[in-house]
Amino acid sequence: MSLSSHLTELKKKHEHLSTEVEQAQRSPGSNDLEIAGLKKQKLRLKEEIERLSSETETA
Repeated sequence: MSLSSHLTELKKKHEHLSTEVEQAQRSPGSNDLEIAGLKKQKLRLKEEIERLSSETETA
């Protein structure tokens, strides 16, 4: 898998998590721990995307 396709895949996962977080926050019976976990996953993906993007810029 090329770096650009890997970045594209990570961005898709990040967008999907964004949607999940939004839906969970709107749901009255949502679990705060579940939402926090989703947000952590989303943040990890964002950091990975930024790290890989900066690597491609310097390469």
